[in-house]
Amino acid sequence: MGKRFELLVFDWDGTLMDSAAAIVASIQASARDLGLPVPGDDAARHVIGLGLKDALTYAVPQLAPENYGRMVERYRHHYLSRDAELTSFAGAEALLRDLADAGFQLAVATGKSRAGLDRVLGATGLAGLFVSSRCADECFSKPHPAMLLELMDELGVARAQTLMIGDTTHDLQMAINAGVAGLGVTYGAHPKSQLLEFSPLACVDNVGELAAWLRANA
Repeated sequence: MGKRFELLVFDWDGTLMDSAAAIVASIQASARDLGLPVPGDDAARHVIGLGLKDALTYAVPQLAPENYGRMVERYRHHYLSRDAELTSFAGAEALLRDLADAGFQLAVATGKSRAGLDRVLGATGLAGLFVSSRCADECFSKPHPAMLLELMDELGVARAQTLMIGDTTHDLQMAINAGVAGLGVTYGAHPKSQLLEFSPLACVDNVGELAAWLRANA
């Protein structure tokens, strides 16, 4: 592999883990539990990648501030009930191991909470592959650039040597805001047509294409 980039930052849900459908269903179920209008699939998918507070506020604008805590509790209940069924995308673990072996620094920038990310990293056995991570409950939510800026500062990597890889416009807008390159994956939450509006270096349609692109261009 080449060495155009030193730091590869991955989004989690919809990029490494096949969890978009579970997130959509959990948002819809939590709205239903509170007797609120249930967002359609597109509206629920659009907020994937944001911090939970921003995601629920945007997906269910009728949510009153005093009911936010209750909706978060219901969302977590529904999502955790599906948690054991979730798996990483086919080929994702092998790709990450190959990249780490090739000397890339790997990191995660996610809308998950720290507890949620730590739980899934432990369950998948992938924690040791990542040199650092940032979560929505310890940083500004995407598309604010803080996650990327903090990772680059911590790891001593320049903008030109950093690549953000994600499945949502929030990921690609964060990359733009941080002044780093972005790479879109189309097999997650947002369609290719929306990702292309943010001028990523490329959009790939599956993990195999992602591996091939990184092998040729990273």
